[in-house]
Amino acid sequence: MGQKVNPIGLRIGIIEDWRSRWFAGKEYASYLKEDIYIREFIHKSIPRASISKIEIERKGDSVKLDIYTSRPGVVIGRKGSEVETLRKFLEEKTSKKIQINIQEVKRPELNAVLIAQNVAEQIEARVSYRRAMKRAMNIATRAGAKGIKIKVSGRLGGAEMARTEWYHQGRVPLHTLRSKIDYGTHEALTKFGRIGIKVWVYLGDILPEIKKELEREGEKEE
Repeated sequence: MGQKVNPIGLRIGIIEDWRSRWFAGKEYASYLKEDIYIREFIHKSIPRASISKIEIERKGDSVKLDIYTSRPGVVIGRKGSEVETLRKFLEEKTSKKIQINIQEVKRPELNAVLIAQNVAEQIEARVSYRRAMKRAMNIATRAGAKGIKIKVSGRLGGAEMARTEWYHQGRVPLHTLRSKIDYGTHEALTKFGRIGIKVWVYLGDILPEIKKELEREGEKEE
């Protein structure tokens, strides 16, 4: 089951939170379609910004976007020109008030989406996929990851028949719900076709009960 279910979706409500936070009745379909459009447009408009995730929160007619990136300067632009242009365009398309917050990913070597993007860029630059995968795993392990698994699928090395290969280091307990598993995917566009990359990073265990107790103690102290 752990290989067929998104590890982040499996842990929502336990140690993970929703990527979209809003409630809707009859507007559910339109809100969902709008969220997909916003995410796809941001990724296409700034493809080299190393964006790991986009969180969307709705309150009435206002939409708040939290963009997590390892290159905040690329997203913001000179004197905030890029992010302002992006905000105005999304307001015109959605007819809603858009608020954009840029969050910096301080350790991109431990972020699964950014690792997948890095491996894809190396494969597109004709670096051996085995070399790119092993290099990414070594960097993540040195940075403090307790385990990492990378899987690539497609016409690897220009082969006539598509196949799947994967490498891993350390532990990646996909079935343990308290385990913090970061998961990300990306595609490399080569002259032989698309090569899909999946990355699982194990960052340690989080105990929900202890986390709640610490939050309660913090509220009492305040």
